[in-house]
Amino acid sequence: MTTSSPGDGIASRANAPGIRMLTEPVSLAGRSAPSRVLFGPHETNLARGRAISEAHVAYYERRAQGGAGLIVTETASVHESDWPYERAPLAADCQAGWASVAAACRPHGTLVLAGLGHAGSQGSSAFSQQALWAPSRVADVASREMPMEMEAAEIRAIVAGFTRAAESAAEVDLDGVEVDAGQHALLRQFLSGLTNQRGDAYGTDKALLLREVLAAVRARIGRERVLGLRLSCDELAPWAGITPEQAEELARDLAREVDYLVVVRGSAMGTSATRPDSHTEPGFNLDLCRRIRGAVRDTTGATSVILQGSVVDPDQAGQALADGAADLVEMTRAQIADAGLVRKLATPERIRPCVLTNQKCRVRDNRNPIVSCLGDPRSGHETSDPPEDGADAPREVLVVGGGPAGLEAARVLALRGHHVRLVEASDELGGMLTLAARVPGRQRLARLGAWLVSEVRRLGVDVATGTAADLARLGAGDVIVATGSVPGPRPYTVHEGGQVLDVADLLRTPDALPEGPVAVHDPVGDAVGVGVAELAAAAGRPTTIITQDQVVGTQLALTGDLADANARLQRAGVRLAKRSVLREVHADHVVVTDSFTGAPRELDCATLIHCGHRLPDPTPVPDGVAEAGDRVAPRTVHEAVLEGRRAALALARTPVAVRS
Repeated sequence: MTTSSPGDGIASRANAPGIRMLTEPVSLAGRSAPSRVLFGPHETNLARGRAISEAHVAYYERRAQGGAGLIVTETASVHESDWPYERAPLAADCQAGWASVAAACRPHGTLVLAGLGHAGSQGSSAFSQQALWAPSRVADVASREMPMEMEAAEIRAIVAGFTRAAESAAEVDLDGVEVDAGQHALLRQFLSGLTNQRGDAYGTDKALLLREVLAAVRARIGRERVLGLRLSCDELAPWAGITPEQAEELARDLAREVDYLVVVRGSAMGTSATRPDSHTEPGFNLDLCRRIRGAVRDTTGATSVILQGSVVDPDQAGQALADGAADLVEMTRAQIADAGLVRKLATPERIRPCVLTNQKCRVRDNRNPIVSCLGDPRSGHETSDPPEDGADAPREVLVVGGGPAGLEAARVLALRGHHVRLVEASDELGGMLTLAARVPGRQRLARLGAWLVSEVRRLGVDVATGTAADLARLGAGDVIVATGSVPGPRPYTVHEGGQVLDVADLLRTPDALPEGPVAVHDPVGDAVGVGVAELAAAAGRPTTIITQDQVVGTQLALTGDLADANARLQRAGVRLAKRSVLREVHADHVVVTDSFTGAPRELDCATLIHCGHRLPDPTPVPDGVAEAGDRVAPRTVHEAVLEGRRAALALARTPVAVRS
């Protein structure tokens, strides 16, 4: 693994005009934000009931401390008819929480705005037990639920709901509100021909409800508070949806009414469009944002335009400002990954990179996971997880294993003042994280690995690669063992001549893929099996992916990549062997049986690539030695980093006398 800066040259551009512009104050409605970086509204599942909680407050305060110029709180439903996910905030219950967020963030100069919206037909009736509200009777493409068509009374209730919510935010002295007409928004549904098929004034003038809401909100908060608008400017459905041309006209019309406009894309028809994973290049809305800003630039009292769209790299964000594509930049996921991003812009190589996997920060699902980050497990857990920095009485600590768990343990211990030696048996650091970054579409994982390596070296950790530790002879003192995992079970029969290649071995030497047809065995259903199938197909091998599930890559539904992943596989010509259980591997074929009927069939295969679960390194260690990461239970990078961090903090808290 390279030990170069994870910022890929950002450090040399720390003083570039665009980077400097990110840290410049900006005035909105006469209020000054300390930077041009927005921490935007997103689902967190931090609510207590449907109220902004203490966990929300700590979460936002940490980003304010890190230099965020504006923070927009998690979008709150303006009417009780809207309950889109179990812990979705309800504006009527949020006033005290909003006040606490403002009080926590104001000492840092950050402007705090309340996110306000209504999900309409993209909501859920599971919690409200009421019909979903919508402009027309058009079933939602995701839930397939048929909503009710709103009549005049419901439309008046929506306007009144936004009005009351805005008034409530102003009463506790928030700096303003942001109105949601983005991807998951009733107001967007009224703007779109996809969902608005009304014959009344709200159908002939599809922007009428949005204008009424903005006027009502402005009347309540006045001109001295910030009014922002999140607007879908391309629904990616030109046959009936909002197009960039229509968005230009709408933006010109609304430019005098709002203080800023966040340019987003997407609709119910493409839920991965607004927040895609690393298969989509960062800054994907750059051209769209430039176009909208150009449309409003010459308008009297023109609004500030904010770039959104996987903007996670400071150099790209700064360049967008320097080029005039935007006035501010939303860097939400980047600040989930590193809450201190803005403060660190003077030394950008120290910014923990966002790898855009969506594995822990995309939490709008029925498991109610708490928002967090692959590389920073403390994100979202600020009230329960202590800060990693601090001063301890220095100790000599040995960390065995240079994968993500070992690197994180060494980093945290060194940050707290301990003298750390890290030994790694192989010739490079990074462990399975290095291999995961070789899966197509997951290359950004290498940035996290490079950052961990650069941080342990910066902090003075004594690193020795190519050095195997004798685990059986370790003392039970200041030692953390994070030696990773080994290949797991293979619940199928391999006959003479059958060739099985473990995915880790393939990724170590991807050019060594044998000739002939390839079958990818994917009992896990995550990004690995799909990515390896793409890799094999790109190498020109006839490829089949085998899964027991009814959909290939079923776990990718959690990250938003499921539909896109299956489309990529089909474009690559990969054969999808769904509902199939692998039974036998032969020299030129494999035998699978149907998951439901048990009926067997043969598939051509010269090499089987095994992408199954792994098991912890079985090498025994003495009692009392701390273990972390895959050594405990092989899972994802997030758990490895989390356990490395926890092991380091637990060791730091343990009195020396107890272990002597």
